[in-house]
Amino acid sequence: MSEDPAPDPTLSRLSAALGDLPKRGLPPVDKWDPPYCGPIDIRIAADGTWHHNGSPIRREKLVKLFASILRREPDGRVVLVTPVESVGITVEDAAFVAVEMAVDGEGEGRRISFRTNVDDLVSVDSEHALRFEQGPDGALKPYLHVRRGLWARVTRALTYDLVDLAEERVIDGRPWLGLWAGGIFHTIAPAEAA
Repeated sequence: MSEDPAPDPTLSRLSAALGDLPKRGLPPVDKWDPPYCGPIDIRIAADGTWHHNGSPIRREKLVKLFASILRREPDGRVVLVTPVESVGITVEDAAFVAVEMAVDGEGEGRRISFRTNVDDLVSVDSEHALRFEQGPDGALKPYLHVRRGLWARVTRALTYDLVDLAEERVIDGRPWLGLWAGGIFHTIAPAEAA
């Protein structure tokens, strides 16, 4: 009969360090300045699945806990941070995935909100912008800024919904495709490229 593997000491340490924190809102990781303790074998796959030592982390509460303590450092490294330590992780594409979208209104008054795979609710505005990139296969890849320099990749299905909202607008004498959300015109691509 096989035994359950021993709990990973680093995961246990991270969880224990967060045990006494208030349960409401996000931890103030931007105010913490712990020492960097090196990388840990945690990877966020392009599809948003978290992995530890090559295996998916199946405990949704643990994933949400770790997602709440993510921070992008000035050098671009993504870390899990507690009051006592920070450890580097690997992010294949984006830290989060935007999985649901709600749209209210039209044109300049339109509001768009997203829910991420870890249940963050984010409304598009000046602090939570949309950006659009072209993938290696030529496909459009939209991203939503969630917090602390961390982005959510918008799912392919929602990408089609965003493109349906696109309109043309002239910016600095050049026609662009984009969409209004949160009082801002978020550019998708030059109109002639579409």
